[in-house]
Amino acid sequence: LGTVRVIRDGVLDPTPLAGVPGVRTDQTLAGLMDIAVHPAFADNRWVYLTYSKPTESGSVVALARGRLDGQVLTEVRDLFLSNGTGGPGASRLVFAPDGALFMSLGGALGGRRSVAQDPASHVGKMLRLRDDGSAATDNPFVEHADAQAELYSLGHRNQMGVAIHPETGELWASEHAPQGGDEVNIIRPGQNYGWPEVSYSREYSGQRVAERPWREDFVQPEFVWIPSIGPSGLMFYTGDRFPAWKGNLFVGSLTTGRVHRTGHLERVAFNRQGMEQRREWLLGDLKQRIRDVRQGPDGFIYVLTDGSYMGDPTAQDAALLRIEPVE
Repeated sequence: LGTVRVIRDGVLDPTPLAGVPGVRTDQTLAGLMDIAVHPAFADNRWVYLTYSKPTESGSVVALARGRLDGQVLTEVRDLFLSNGTGGPGASRLVFAPDGALFMSLGGALGGRRSVAQDPASHVGKMLRLRDDGSAATDNPFVEHADAQAELYSLGHRNQMGVAIHPETGELWASEHAPQGGDEVNIIRPGQNYGWPEVSYSREYSGQRVAERPWREDFVQPEFVWIPSIGPSGLMFYTGDRFPAWKGNLFVGSLTTGRVHRTGHLERVAFNRQGMEQRREWLLGDLKQRIRDVRQGPDGFIYVLTDGSYMGDPTAQDAALLRIEPVE
């Protein structure tokens, strides 16, 4: 709906924040996408939003910033506008330990998928910005005349989750494929992740997206899902409430194999070398689309479910869940 609401002491404030910019919500993959607070939020109160900004020809993905003052965002302005060559697409935010702001920009879908390989387009890319929305000066494509300075990596379809590894500081991102071949990637500067030239996925018609699932000049995904699980939010657990899960990666799932009510929370454990060791399904009995997962400052795990979904008469209202350990 393009609004921001606050939960205080477990109670959802019924009044949305004032000052949020106008959001286009009547397009597929359009809307208010992600929210992040500045690392120094306690001092500067800066809140960042990615959203679909209405234009005469449709919308573009924008990054806005405002200062939270009670129930109002003040000093709101757009810091970055994508060049919009791919149409609407998902966008997620995460601040890196060095203060840089990573912003994913999806939408390399259908007939627009080729822009993922075009460095002149922001679409199908991972961007790296300074906290004022300008391109980080040490980005890998800054000196390339035919590339956007904000680009950090390319060859992505539609990234739905981003997280910083707590030990390496590297950026991890989940990425949707059409059918089968959903990915989690470790995002490194200047690298190409192959979409749509290589993919483990199939078209919705059943045909393979690409002749080969990998190629030497493209980065292989860290792991894939076949069938698709519709990966959404990502979170590395670092708290003490679930000591056995420390260091595990949690991945939200919207739906498995395009079957309604098969969303879940997936826990990925790693071996001592940091390689995937096993996966566990959690919350599958809820039969909900998991849109995001975060660790709270209290060490508990918070899960956001999706609301009504096209074609599913059993979909329920969205909810924020808190996961606590059983004594």
